[in-house]
Amino acid sequence: MKKVFTYLIIAAAVITAVAMAEDCGLDKYPVRFAILGDRTGGHVADIYEQCVAEVERLKPDFVMTVGDQIEGYTLDTNTLNNEWNEYLNITSRLTMPIYYTPGNHDITFDGMLPQYQRYAGKPYYSFNYRNLHFVIFDNSRWEEGIAIPQEQMDWLTDDLARSQSAEYTLVFSHKPFWYETIARGKPDTLHALFVRFGVDAVFTGHYHAYFSGLYDGIKYTGVGSSGGSTEPGPTGLMYHYVWVTVNDRSIHIAPIKMSSVLPWDEVTAEERSFVYDLGRNAVKFVTPLEVNSQLAISNGAVTVNLNNPHDETVLEDTLRWNLAPGWSVIPAILPVRLEPGDTLMAVFNFSSSDGIYPVPEASLTIPYGKNKTTLVKKSLIIGREAVCVAAAQKPKIDGKLNESFWSEPETIFFNYDGSPMNGDSTWFYFAHDAKYLYLGARCLESRPSEIVANVKVRDGAVNGEDCVGYFICPSARDTVYQIYFNPLGTIFDQLLAKDETGGIKGDRKWNGQYNVKTSRSDNYWILEARVPLEVLGGIAEPGKKWKINFRRKQRRLDTVADWQVPIDYDPETLGFLLMK
Repeated sequence: MKKVFTYLIIAAAVITAVAMAEDCGLDKYPVRFAILGDRTGGHVADIYEQCVAEVERLKPDFVMTVGDQIEGYTLDTNTLNNEWNEYLNITSRLTMPIYYTPGNHDITFDGMLPQYQRYAGKPYYSFNYRNLHFVIFDNSRWEEGIAIPQEQMDWLTDDLARSQSAEYTLVFSHKPFWYETIARGKPDTLHALFVRFGVDAVFTGHYHAYFSGLYDGIKYTGVGSSGGSTEPGPTGLMYHYVWVTVNDRSIHIAPIKMSSVLPWDEVTAEERSFVYDLGRNAVKFVTPLEVNSQLAISNGAVTVNLNNPHDETVLEDTLRWNLAPGWSVIPAILPVRLEPGDTLMAVFNFSSSDGIYPVPEASLTIPYGKNKTTLVKKSLIIGREAVCVAAAQKPKIDGKLNESFWSEPETIFFNYDGSPMNGDSTWFYFAHDAKYLYLGARCLESRPSEIVANVKVRDGAVNGEDCVGYFICPSARDTVYQIYFNPLGTIFDQLLAKDETGGIKGDRKWNGQYNVKTSRSDNYWILEARVPLEVLGGIAEPGKKWKINFRRKQRRLDTVADWQVPIDYDPETLGFLLMK
C-alpha cells in the first residue's frame, strides 16, 4: 500500500500544479507541451529513456502520452506491477506534470483495468490548462468508434458540450480510428462529434509511425514510436516525440527526431579544441601518393603517422579505408592499439585502375571525453606533378605566350569533388630562369562577351570574377603565396600561414611584385606574368620541387576547375612543381 499511496500523492501534486498555474494569473500563451509516443510493442531498450531525457531538457509546461506505456498483454498481477514500476521509474525523471493515455498494451483486458487505475489513474478524464481543454479518451480495447461503451460516449459528449468556452480543445486517444475512416473518405462517429463541439486537434499513437492530416479544420496527428519497434517512414523518421506550441493564432505541431535535443554541455570548449587537434594530428600522411602527369600512380607507398594524444586513455580501434571502385590498398585494415602518448608509423601501398578521384579515405575512432568518441576521417593526399621548364631566353611579357619554351602545359582539371571539370578548356604553363618565375595561362572562352572582369583595384574581389589562381610554396616552411589574376590583369594576393592552432590565416597586407599582361581574342583570354624569385623566397634549381596548386574560375558557367582537389590552403595538400 505504501507504493500506491506514493503515486496518489504524485497525482494530487500534478493536479495542484496545474491549478496553481491557472490561479497565478500567468499569461495564457504560449503553452508548450511534449507528447511521448508508444514505448512498447517490442520495445527497444533505452530508447524511451532517451526521449524522456530530451523532453526534460526542453522543459515543457507538461507532458502527454498516447498510450502503450507497458508491454502488458497479461493478467499476471506481479508482472503488471513490475512493468508499471519500471515505467514510472523512467517518467519520474521528469520535473513537470505528465498525463497518461491508455493503450492496448496498458489495458488489453478488462482485468488489467485495476492495475492501470492504481498506477496511471482514470482511463478517461479531462482537465484544463490555462485557456485550453484536454480530453483523454480510452479506446484501448475497441477497434472502431461505434464499439466504444455508451457510458464513455455519454461522458465524452457531455464533457465536450461543457467545455465549449475553452479557446482550444485537444483530444488524446491511443488507436487512430481516424486513419481508417476520415483519412480514407469514410464516415466517423467520433469525428462527427469533434466537429460538432469544435475540437481543434486530435493526437493518437498505436501505429508506431508519424502521420498527420487536416479534416474539417481539425488537426489530426498520429504520433509514432518513442521506443516501440518501428521502421523508417517515407522520410526516414523513426524514434521521435512531438512538440506542441499553442499561441493566440494556432496550434503548432512538430515531430522531433530522437537525439536531436542535446544537453548544454554536449561538447565543451576543451573537448572541441581537443577534437579539432585530433582531426589534424591523430592521422597524418607523412608522404603523399605520388601521381605523374598522366595521372598514373608513380609511387604507391604512403607513410601514415598515427598518434594517441591522450595522457591517460588507451587508443584502441581498427583503421579502415573507404575505397572507390578501382582502388586497392594493402593492408586494407590495420588494428591499432596505442598507449597514451604513443605513435605508430605505418606504410600502405595503393593502386588504382580507374583514375585517382575520389581518393581513399582512412577512418579511426578515437575517444575524446568521458564515454565520448569521434570518428576521425582523413582523405589520402595526392601529389600531382607539374613541370616548370627553363626559359631559353628572357620572355617579353606581352600576354601572347609566343616564346618556344611555353610548353608542357597542364590541361587536366577537376571539379571540387574530383569529377572531371565541366568548364571550357584551360592550359597552365610554368617557366623559370635564375631570377624569375614565369606564369602563363590560356583560357578558352566560347562566349568572350560574357567574361566577367570589372575589378581594377589591387586586392579587390578578383577571385569572384573570371580569373586564374595560384597557391605556391617554394620551400618547406608552412607558408603559401596565394595569387589571383583576372582578365584585366588585376591582382589579388595574400600570404597564407599556419597559426598556433594549426589553422590557416591570410595576411592581405602582403603584396608581391609582378609584371603582368593579359590579352583577349575571339575565343580565349591569356595571362602572362613574371614574379621575382626573391619575392617568393624560392630557388629555381633543376631537380628542385616546389609545392603548388592552381585553378581557373569561369563565372559564365559558375565553375571552378582545380588542378588538384581539394584546395584547402594547407601546404601539405599541395602538389609538386618540378624545376627542369
